[in-house]
Amino acid sequence: MIELTRLNGQPISVNCDLMRYAESTPDTTITLVTGEKLVVLESREDLTQRVKQYRASILHEAWPSAASAVSALQTFRASSTE
Repeated sequence: MIELTRLNGQPISVNCDLMRYAESTPDTTITLVTGEKLVVLESREDLTQRVKQYRASILHEAWPSAASAVSALQTFRASSTE
């Protein structure tokens, strides 16, 4: 879940897996897969960053060594192209 703020200033936790899309019209409006719409104070760009950070945290929790594995793979690929 990501933490967002309704237009009235009240915090809300949103399951980002249920988001269908987000629009800036000019307020950020999130449409869920259920058709429900949420209007929040955060910008669409901020919303996107929060979703990315949330998903990265889930992956990090599930696979803590991923960062070193990805780094090693990138080093291997870089050295094999030289």
